[in-house]
Amino acid sequence: MSDLVQWLRGFVPAPTAVAGRERLRACAGALTGILLTGLMTRWMLGASAPLPLLIAPMGASAVLLFALPASPLAQPWSIIGGNLVSGAVGITCASWIADPILGAALAIAGAIGAMFACRCVHPPSGAVALTAVLGGPLIHALGYRFLLAPVGLNSLLLLLVALAYNNLTRHRYPHPKHLAHSNTHQTADPPPGDRLGFTTADLDEVLRGYDQILDVSRDDLETLIVQTEMHAYRRRLGEVTCAQIMSRDVVTVEFGTHLQQGWDLLNRHKVKALPVIDRARRVIGIVTLQDFMRGADLRTYRGFDDKLRDFLQPTRLSHTEKPEVIGQIMTRHVRTATTDTHIVELVPLLAEYGLHHIPILDAERRLAGIVTNSDLVAGLYRGRLADLGEPA
Repeated sequence: MSDLVQWLRGFVPAPTAVAGRERLRACAGALTGILLTGLMTRWMLGASAPLPLLIAPMGASAVLLFALPASPLAQPWSIIGGNLVSGAVGITCASWIADPILGAALAIAGAIGAMFACRCVHPPSGAVALTAVLGGPLIHALGYRFLLAPVGLNSLLLLLVALAYNNLTRHRYPHPKHLAHSNTHQTADPPPGDRLGFTTADLDEVLRGYDQILDVSRDDLETLIVQTEMHAYRRRLGEVTCAQIMSRDVVTVEFGTHLQQGWDLLNRHKVKALPVIDRARRVIGIVTLQDFMRGADLRTYRGFDDKLRDFLQPTRLSHTEKPEVIGQIMTRHVRTATTDTHIVELVPLLAEYGLHHIPILDAERRLAGIVTNSDLVAGLYRGRLADLGEPA
């Protein structure tokens, strides 16, 4: 009896973690998509057109495009390729097979095979193939023109609405692919994050063994696993924030600081980077040893001292393009964190992206401190000792 109850419980869906606002966004998107697709089709073909202005599979496509825009089954090539390929298979089966039941079955099977071959699996496309077989004399009379309108036209219009709507509602679409892991130092070593724990090769091997289509991209699956690991580590480590490990007495420069003065500060304080701030202490850039080397063309050792000396000395010619102040050589796009950011979130920035210094901002977006590689290592080390119950 208990086994039967347990089996029946398997039919009850698990509660969804989607917030009400996201549900409303999906509903509004589907309404907008179907409405605009129907209106545009009627405007382009005319209200008296002897063919359906909207086909039923578009409803299922709308569910994927607006409720699950990150799904691999909802990407642009999936809807366009899947609907056209399946429609072509369905029309072919309707033309060559007299029995509609047999034709419908073969159309669905052929559509799935064709979508696998073309890498455009889109579940609603099965309904397109079925419509081509069972749609009646009007659909049959259209023949392969059925692919252009309404199938192709409906698919394209719905896709265009999804592209606009999802991005306007802050859902990147098409869903971006994550960049492959690479070593920023261009060496054979794997990236730091891949040297312990699971690697991308491990995940690929497991997915090959699973041998089924997942309604989540491989990159998103990897991201979810990594974020789960980070969440678990954060829970064990406790709330150790950037404010607790950052250096607060930060040596800074301004946009108009002369190059020689900035170079002297780097050497005097034995640091490798200086945040560049404005008068309100907001970070507008960062200048590093690498910026000085790039500006003075110090990538070779020939004439190293002479090049550096000439680069740091101000020129008397006002029309020259030679840099004279920090703002002309600084890195403008700076990755920052806030004082309440958990230190675990800094690991990908410092380990995977090759960064060595992260300016830390307060609640008013002003510079409050800076975290370096050594600060992070010390924070993780002491947090790990506390996790083990040992004195730090």
